[in-house]
Amino acid sequence: MAKQKKIQDRDWLYTFLRPYTDLVLRLSYRRIRYVGRERIPKDGAVIYAPNHVGALMDAMVVLAMDRSPKVFVARADIFKNPTLAKIFHFLKIMPIMRMRDGIDEVKKNNETIERAVDVLRDRIPFCIFPEGQHQAKYSALPLSKGIFRIAMQAHELMPETPLYIVPLGLRYGNFFRFRGSLRVQVGEPINVGEFLAQHPDLTPQEQINAMREVLEERIHSSIYYIPNDENYEATHEICAAVVHRQRLHLKHDKEYGHLRGMDLNFEANNMTVKHLEYLKHANPELAQRLFDLAREARKERKQEEISLKSVAMRFPVFSTVLKLLIFILTLPYTLTCSVANLPLTLLSNFLNKRFKDMAFHNSVRYLINLVGWPLLMILYSAIAYIVAPWQWALPITLALLPAPILAHEGFYLLRIIVSDLKFNRNKGLVAKYNKIRDLMFENNK
Repeated sequence: MAKQKKIQDRDWLYTFLRPYTDLVLRLSYRRIRYVGRERIPKDGAVIYAPNHVGALMDAMVVLAMDRSPKVFVARADIFKNPTLAKIFHFLKIMPIMRMRDGIDEVKKNNETIERAVDVLRDRIPFCIFPEGQHQAKYSALPLSKGIFRIAMQAHELMPETPLYIVPLGLRYGNFFRFRGSLRVQVGEPINVGEFLAQHPDLTPQEQINAMREVLEERIHSSIYYIPNDENYEATHEICAAVVHRQRLHLKHDKEYGHLRGMDLNFEANNMTVKHLEYLKHANPELAQRLFDLAREARKERKQEEISLKSVAMRFPVFSTVLKLLIFILTLPYTLTCSVANLPLTLLSNFLNKRFKDMAFHNSVRYLINLVGWPLLMILYSAIAYIVAPWQWALPITLALLPAPILAHEGFYLLRIIVSDLKFNRNKGLVAKYNKIRDLMFENNK
């Protein structure tokens, strides 16, 4: 009798496709940076615990972190279709029930937990999103208990093997725009065995609660975290307005002076959030004034359809002129790429209209580019070689290869130029953001 294949077993097709899927994932972002991968333990089994903000893209981002295979869990209702269930199994994704599915359904998770433990026993990294659902915010939801139950049962069944929960912080530059920036930070791992040994007097439920508090704190410290309260949107607005001044401030600090790019932005934004939290208690009148001003500015900005990127510009006029020059010089090429990519653009727009939750939009774009662009390139290449000699067909084919990227970049550049022009001419709105900056940094003096 043939041995039943386990989800973590090596699959030649999966292994063959991995480099391609990772490549398309990286091309889906303008910039992508993984920070702290050296913290991932090498001496035991690993459970990854990322925050959940971007639907399928979160899993693909974790998968592309290194070359190792990984097994994931996803909500059980998407496995009801037998064909989809087979696809998910191929992708090494297992179902897990949630409390909203009903207590009787949640009891079925025992099988998932047993399979997860089996995965960990084989030293294959296991990934579960402990928030249980995604939320497109620079914040976090309460953690569910499932990850801790899996960890404790795994530790019980393989006590000689070190077991770690590794927090991951996913920070997208924009949740809904394709080809944005992405920063992934590996947090400080929790050694499950050591943690339980340090709390022997607690009941299992108390141990879960204690571990949950630690993991929650470590996830929060690994992301750009804004408390999800009535001041969330105003806080995010203030962070964007002052990010460059905050960066300059940090560069004079020995602890942060070596940082650049996304890392420096990460620290600058978190420092602004911490300062605003401090002001709520130390100077509530100033804090309220800042929040009210940010709400007014945000409302006007949204009405004018101005991007936060325009607000965050350090050199507004120079930046706008440079973008306009690049757009004009590259227009013939990007326009050609946009026409070539039009079938995929239309298909993406059509499918995304079916998703009310915009967090799925980039996942749809990723999958369409993953499958559709190679097929479209085969068609374009065949046409080129039929109608032109190979000396012309080859460069035409090579020139069209980056079409999905360049088509998007051209549209993005045009959108930002329009946004910049709107912002620069709205002197009242510019004055509001300058006032926010002055209030923030006058208080820091």
